[in-house]
Amino acid sequence: MADRTAPNCHLRLEWVYGYRGHQCRNNLYYTAAKEIVYFVAGVGVVYNTREHKQKFYLGHNDDIISLALHPERVLVATGQVGKEPCICVWDSYTLQTVSILKDVHTHGIACLAFDLEGQCLVSVGLDSKNTICVWDWRRGKVLAAAPGHTDRIFDISWDLYQPSKLVSCGVKHIKFWSLCGNALTPKRGVFGKTGDLQTILCLACAKDEVTYSGALNGDIYVWKGINLMRTVQGAHGSGIFSMNVCEEGFATGGRDGCVRLWDLNFKPITVIDLRETDQGYKGLSVRSVCWRGDHILVGTQDSEIFEVVVHDRTKPFLIMQGHCEGELWALAVHPTKPLAMTGSDDRSVRIWSLIDHALIARCNMEEPIRCAAVSTDGIHLALGMKDGSFTVLRVRDMTEVVHIKDRKEAIHELKYSPDGAHLAVGSNDNSVDVYGVVQRYKKVGECIGSNSFITHMDWSTDSKYLQTNDGSGRRLFYRMPSGKEVTNREELKLVQWASWTCVLGPEVNGIWPKYSDINDINSVDANFNNQVLVTADDYGLVKLLRYPCVKKGAKFKKYLGHSAHITNARWSHDYQWVITIGGADHSVFQWKFVPERKSKEAVHIAAQETLADSNSEESDSDQSDVPEMDSEIEQETQLTYRRQVYKEDLPQLKEQCKEKHRATAMKKRERAPWSGVKLHFIHGYRGYDCRSNLFYTQTGEIVYHVAAIGVVYNRQQNTQRFYMGHDDDILCLAIHPLKDFVATGQVGRDSSIHIWDTETLKPMSVLRGFHQLGVCALDFSVDGKRLASVGLDDNHTIVLWDWRKGEKLSAMRGSKDKIFVVKINPYLPDKLITAGVKHMKFWHKAGGGLIGRKGNMGKTETMMCAVYGWSEEMVFSGTCTGDICIWRDMFLMKTVKAHDGPVFSVHALEKGFVTGGKDGIVALWDDTFERCLKTYAIKRAVLAPGSKGLLLEDNPSIRAISLGHGHILVGTKNGEILEVDKSGPITLLVQGHMEGEVWGLATHPHLPLCATVSDDKTLRIWDLSPSHCMLAVRKLRKGGRCCCFSPDGKALAVGLNDGSFLIVNADTLEDLVSFHHRKDIISDIRFSPGSGKYLAVASGDTFVDIYNVMSSKRVGVCKGCLNYITHLDWDKRGKLLQVNTGAKEQFFFEAPRGKRQTIPATEVEKIDWSTWTCVLGTSVEGIWPLINEVTEVTAACLSNDRKVLATGDDLGYVKLFKYPVKGKYAKFKRYVAHSTHVTNVRWTHDDSLLVTVGGGDTCLMIWAHEPEGHREFKQCDSEESDIESEDDGGYDSDVTRENEINYTIKALSSNMRPMTGVKPHLQLKEPSVDERQGVVRGSRPPVSRALPQPEKLQTNNVGKKKRPIEDQVLELVFGYRGNDCRNNVHYLNEGADIIYHTASIGIVLNLTTSCQSFYVEHSDDILCLTINQHPKFPNVVATGQVGDTGDMSATSPSIHVWDAMTKQTLSVLRCFHSGGVCSISFSATGKLLLSVGLDPEHTVTIWKWQEGAKVASRIGHTQRIFVAEFRPDSDTHFVSVGIKHVRFWTLAGRALLSKKGVLSSIEDARMQTMLSVAFGANNLTFTGTISGDVCVWKEHILVRIVAKAHTGPVFTMYTTLRDGLIVTGGKERPSKEGGALKLWDQELKRCRAFRLETGQIIDCVRSVCRGKGKILVGTRNAEIIEVGEKNAACNILVNGHMDGPIWGLGTHPSRDVFLSAAEDGTVRLWDIPEKKMLNKVNLGHPARTINYSPEGDMVAIGMKNGEFIILLVASLKIWGKKRDRRTPIQDIRFSPNSCYLAVGSTESAVDFYDLTLGPQLNRINCCRDIPSFVMQMDFSADSAYIQISTGAYKRLVYEVPSGKQVTEQSHIDRITWATWTSVLGDEVIGIWSRNTDKADVTCACVSHSGLNIVTGDDFGMVKLFDFPCPEKFAKHKRFLGHSAHLTNVRFTNGDRFVVSAGGDDRSLFVWRCVHAPH
Repeated sequence: MADRTAPNCHLRLEWVYGYRGHQCRNNLYYTAAKEIVYFVAGVGVVYNTREHKQKFYLGHNDDIISLALHPERVLVATGQVGKEPCICVWDSYTLQTVSILKDVHTHGIACLAFDLEGQCLVSVGLDSKNTICVWDWRRGKVLAAAPGHTDRIFDISWDLYQPSKLVSCGVKHIKFWSLCGNALTPKRGVFGKTGDLQTILCLACAKDEVTYSGALNGDIYVWKGINLMRTVQGAHGSGIFSMNVCEEGFATGGRDGCVRLWDLNFKPITVIDLRETDQGYKGLSVRSVCWRGDHILVGTQDSEIFEVVVHDRTKPFLIMQGHCEGELWALAVHPTKPLAMTGSDDRSVRIWSLIDHALIARCNMEEPIRCAAVSTDGIHLALGMKDGSFTVLRVRDMTEVVHIKDRKEAIHELKYSPDGAHLAVGSNDNSVDVYGVVQRYKKVGECIGSNSFITHMDWSTDSKYLQTNDGSGRRLFYRMPSGKEVTNREELKLVQWASWTCVLGPEVNGIWPKYSDINDINSVDANFNNQVLVTADDYGLVKLLRYPCVKKGAKFKKYLGHSAHITNARWSHDYQWVITIGGADHSVFQWKFVPERKSKEAVHIAAQETLADSNSEESDSDQSDVPEMDSEIEQETQLTYRRQVYKEDLPQLKEQCKEKHRATAMKKRERAPWSGVKLHFIHGYRGYDCRSNLFYTQTGEIVYHVAAIGVVYNRQQNTQRFYMGHDDDILCLAIHPLKDFVATGQVGRDSSIHIWDTETLKPMSVLRGFHQLGVCALDFSVDGKRLASVGLDDNHTIVLWDWRKGEKLSAMRGSKDKIFVVKINPYLPDKLITAGVKHMKFWHKAGGGLIGRKGNMGKTETMMCAVYGWSEEMVFSGTCTGDICIWRDMFLMKTVKAHDGPVFSVHALEKGFVTGGKDGIVALWDDTFERCLKTYAIKRAVLAPGSKGLLLEDNPSIRAISLGHGHILVGTKNGEILEVDKSGPITLLVQGHMEGEVWGLATHPHLPLCATVSDDKTLRIWDLSPSHCMLAVRKLRKGGRCCCFSPDGKALAVGLNDGSFLIVNADTLEDLVSFHHRKDIISDIRFSPGSGKYLAVASGDTFVDIYNVMSSKRVGVCKGCLNYITHLDWDKRGKLLQVNTGAKEQFFFEAPRGKRQTIPATEVEKIDWSTWTCVLGTSVEGIWPLINEVTEVTAACLSNDRKVLATGDDLGYVKLFKYPVKGKYAKFKRYVAHSTHVTNVRWTHDDSLLVTVGGGDTCLMIWAHEPEGHREFKQCDSEESDIESEDDGGYDSDVTRENEINYTIKALSSNMRPMTGVKPHLQLKEPSVDERQGVVRGSRPPVSRALPQPEKLQTNNVGKKKRPIEDQVLELVFGYRGNDCRNNVHYLNEGADIIYHTASIGIVLNLTTSCQSFYVEHSDDILCLTINQHPKFPNVVATGQVGDTGDMSATSPSIHVWDAMTKQTLSVLRCFHSGGVCSISFSATGKLLLSVGLDPEHTVTIWKWQEGAKVASRIGHTQRIFVAEFRPDSDTHFVSVGIKHVRFWTLAGRALLSKKGVLSSIEDARMQTMLSVAFGANNLTFTGTISGDVCVWKEHILVRIVAKAHTGPVFTMYTTLRDGLIVTGGKERPSKEGGALKLWDQELKRCRAFRLETGQIIDCVRSVCRGKGKILVGTRNAEIIEVGEKNAACNILVNGHMDGPIWGLGTHPSRDVFLSAAEDGTVRLWDIPEKKMLNKVNLGHPARTINYSPEGDMVAIGMKNGEFIILLVASLKIWGKKRDRRTPIQDIRFSPNSCYLAVGSTESAVDFYDLTLGPQLNRINCCRDIPSFVMQMDFSADSAYIQISTGAYKRLVYEVPSGKQVTEQSHIDRITWATWTSVLGDEVIGIWSRNTDKADVTCACVSHSGLNIVTGDDFGMVKLFDFPCPEKFAKHKRFLGHSAHLTNVRFTNGDRFVVSAGGDDRSLFVWRCVHAPH
């Protein structure tokens, strides 16, 4: 039989012809060694031009499309295409991978660039968002990522002169990025008037913020900052593809075929036009340039590389050529010379010299070429064309011999016959034509047997036969030259083929995988001499196989390099080389063939080649060359560990179910029981499918795992302690080198690894987020810092972690088959090995990836264990056949036979090794495995007397070995842990059932014993007293599912799985009697109570048989059940049986006959049951959980005192309920220890212990019961029940508002007023009268008698020279966000300054000078603020803002960390908290920052803010979380509070672990909505609730309640770090005793209340902070007050409107004061120079508008209810008031002559009142026909006209006081206005911007000088324009800071200030105007 192994010879890539110039740019550079680096297909090429040698980098598996050179010019980064593309950073000298960057981009990597230092690498993806990512490439870590642009990005570059700045360009854009924290923030380049907006193709950065960029039209655009400064016109004729910067200047290359050199100031030096040179041609296009010294490299679109010497630039050297774009299909080799001919769709045919590695001839044809052949004498070259013709050329001079076209469709294959007489031509027309060569290619025959196109042909050696393959997979034979088909296969038997290039036929069956489509192998060529075959396929693989290979799925060696399909492969004439050509990558690869004898010497081949020479992975041939797999291993590889429901899914499932069960949840539910249980001891050890999972700890205890529990066993005291952090099966365990920490990995959808301390049993770190399904192997590095893990996913991913930080260092797919072990090299922590099914791999870390090489052994065996030896290259592995393999590096040195059967465990000692195998023998070896020093057989005979149990069989399979403390510790497959003394005796320490489910459990009626029976076919008796051992065991014929003691405890009944049962003696376990009446499983068995006269036996075939025990006869059968029986119980009298079935039916039968009874539910409860193990019935209906679709309650047992019911369910939970459990969804205590389903639970006879057995985890767990009496206050392991009570402690309007508020994102805001109609800038203008008559405005006759056009606006400072306003600077802000934000006022600098926020600005107020300074970097509203209290970070503040989706773009929510004094941004953290960030807190050291989001999951995230790195993130709660704060003394503990929520969190590594607060310790405590949190010493936490109580917690358990600390909600609490005193603030009516502010002692026992003298009926405190002797308070009413602790004096520091919007704004005609009127019913007077509020008037109704009289002595106020009031300013007395309208007054105005008052309202009316008639205010007239509500009004200077802007986007003018409308446009144009506040009108059309589709310009005001207009809009922007601005989209300056919706804006007198009023933010901004100089 042919050899089934892969061939021993191999291929080595020797040369690649070509360069990738198409669709790629900037990919050609000089390295430091003056070599040239570029790429082609999937290969990185380093080409040494001096020696004409190439080296290759083969680390990619698909097309490379981008390349960047490190600034030191040795390292190269390349990016590829693909679904999960990676970036490789590699060394151009050694060609080793240095780092692999993956897991961020999809589709491909479009651009790459290193920064100046070479520390960071930026990459751009090809995904739809063109994601930009910045990497710390050595660590493989992402520093920042952001969506790049909506369209393609072509180039990206770091600014080499400014740190953390980048520039990117692409389709119609250029963006300037800054990197801060983890945020990349873009600013778009402004093209302005200087240049056209167009696509930018390349760029280079220069000093002083100058950037040069090449555009599509051939111009160079020069940028300064973000503005286009100038353009260099026509630098190239068309698009500039490449720009390269060097010391001398810049080089650019374009589509016009020119390269231009520029000096450093971008002055032209010279032009090199490559089209004009010798090698040039029309249409040459430059894609890449590189200028170094006097050499320039140029790469072209057509795959050529030129080298130009600058001083001799007319003669460029053509140093590399390849085929141009278009598929490459044709390949032929010369019959006698080392030449290869190729022809391509680029219509060229080229001849390559395989010795000189050069192109020696080229000829262009008329048509694309598809195939080629050289005649046998080497004279003619035939080419088949795509159009169906073929041409024959003379090879010598490429002249045409003949051109023939007989077919219409492409020619796919042509071949000359070996005798040179004929040429066969196969085409797409399904036929082969035969031509006579000597007859000048006359057609002599035709083969027409195929019904599909011809793909391959071969001649026989005698030229008499031709075989063909076609597209349908048929192989046909023809007689030549006639072309007659041969049907008789006999005559073909002796035919010898001259060549073999067919893909079909018995000789090449092996090239096809076992299961594959027929058409993915494109080409084959056989080398008859060396008996090898080369194939080329669609996946870019070149494979070597033996020839002939008869059986499908033969073994091969495979070589990567081509990226996509390889179209052809041929051996050279002397079989020295293989030539392969790529279709899409149109490159030619030349491979050197290394025959077998050579490869023997080639152990020293460069590592890089062994990479490509991976021994076939995919060859999945029949395992004929692999020995039979051992049954145990076979079993293990088939375990899947998949779960129907993972514990991680429960919260979501619960939520879904909750919706359904809201109604039931409202009912009063049964309380949880008082008593609890605590895990006491576990019988069991997981050995049946895990290995090496048993170790000694530092203190000599033993650590191992079973079910979901890590067990630490003390063998002196025979006690166990438990690590209970896992929630599903643990599958592997590794111990830290110091033997104090242990790592365990579990099953799970997103499975986690816990590293925990064996002393404290606390988790040190939890690693998750990487492995799916489970973790199957772990290993610590020798320094203990790293941890390697292997997952159970299909690729068995390997991950290397820095476990303390919880960081993933590297990851890689491991193998398709199961990996059993991973080990980190003890000498080089960057190296590791993995071993598993047919797998042994040696890995080393490269950045974020791992590079693996297969062990070099003929055929790979299955490895079960592996360990490093005494030096870094020695590895020893144990195989499944009992051998030990000894490796050096990756080569197998020798094998030693060690065991019979697999070697499951090997352990390295100081001097030597110890191994254990399936044969049950422990062997000690010397350090070279030369001698076996000693063996120990595990036998019953040597079991020591102190053993805790019995060995089930001799020589059990050994699964784990560990040494220490003078002993060898051994774990067996049968679940035993043994300690072997060096001298021989063996002690059994722990044991449990073997593999197979355990269902049967019974406790003894009066002794502390229990019996179990399992599917492992054993019955066991266990001692439950402190000696904890197995007393007896008996093997059974079959497995069993149930057992039961007789009432006297002497007999034990056991039901077996085959339908039989036995009764045995309870002491000796010998048979008393046995029966076999049923075929199905016996599911439950019970003795009747009392004397035990009857035995009830329930079976799976729906019957219960009743036997008389004494007479051993069946006396009755209970029939009538429809489903298998699950549970049985007797009543006390022994007369009645209760039965449960699998269909959830409950039946009653009378004993002994078995008659069925129907008993009503009420009666069932009265019956006295002897036992209760049933799960159905009204008395236990509360045990079924919410999610009963997924989980079954499998078992129950009532305690003997009838108080507590224990249940077990499918999810592994043990729960305790208070009995009887009436009403649905009762509360319970829940315990997790079993991993999968709990099959049975039983109380012992005295209720002191609860015993449970697990199905899949095979363990028996013993729980100590702690009745309520002696329950010291201690940590309970139980979790609380699922549904919280609906009652949350009350209702409060402020809390509800805060919970339900929807924060608008400014950029998405819509209009505030309900406008209708067409926006002004979209209206079509009607021509004026003049225009209609053809008079053009502004072109009056030269001498006109007409009056000069009057001023638009009356100007007030006529005497002075008018000066326009250039800019505005924010001077003052009146406002504080207190009504929906909390904890946002703090002291800074020892109380000298305070910090708070409003809108999107942070405000620092100096208390002595009252000066404000501002932090204005936020792009949207700030929601939370905190300060860093650590002395290392003085004045560091963090603020979190609103945002929309968390896609990391500029509108994502973000947190800014900044310096309060300098306003410097220290870090920006973009986050995934979609919606916004609602709470932030610094940790004790100040290095970590905690944030909580408003997203639906209310995510909690921890950041290292200085690096911008996210440490950990976790879903917080289903409802709103209000506050989360770090404990003041901790970096790892914090508490979150929210709607019915308090959680205590711990940060372990990168994982967040949390516990719910436990309330059950206090009678009637209930979970309420928690609002605030504070901390005390000794782990005390205080939380303030909505009801005014404060809860006091110790750890996570409620210990006391401070009732009614406030009468209303406790909104805020502050812990003083100096002295631990606590300040609380709440909502309360001020009274003598109490106030809304209280100061408490450290334990919250005594307090002192303060009254805030605000005059409010109810004070509502939202923020408190305590400084030295002072308390700072922020209130709901937007005041900030300072309260003295000694004298309780209040000082109001900040005032603001408490409810908005602020609508009315009035500036005083002569002083710098202004009035504001708002929705909160107040009018306030503000003084700008004094920086404070002077006065406020409570109107009792919301106010809408306000206006000063021209003299400033009166004020008119319009109200929301339609009333208006006139006050006298001096006395604030009411002068008059009137209510003629019922809807809000929108604007109110005094006429300039003080005669009239105009009042505009929502009722589309303007009323005029005559003020001269006195205060009775009679309406004298009104304006009619107003189309919509009135927005703004302005009087003319002479008080004769009024202009009105309306909600229909129309501006109207009326006469005063008649109310007649003025329509004549020329008339309107002549009016001079006293003021202008209208947003409508031709004069202000320019204030409307393009993007106002949803939002509007809401307000405007023209300056008193008449030169400027300032506007406010719905986006919250204040804009400054010139006035008038009749051109659309006028230029302007914008000023940010307000929230959405500005309501009003006004100039103060003399244009000194602008005041803007905010709608959403209730704040007033005062801007100082900067005037232009004279």
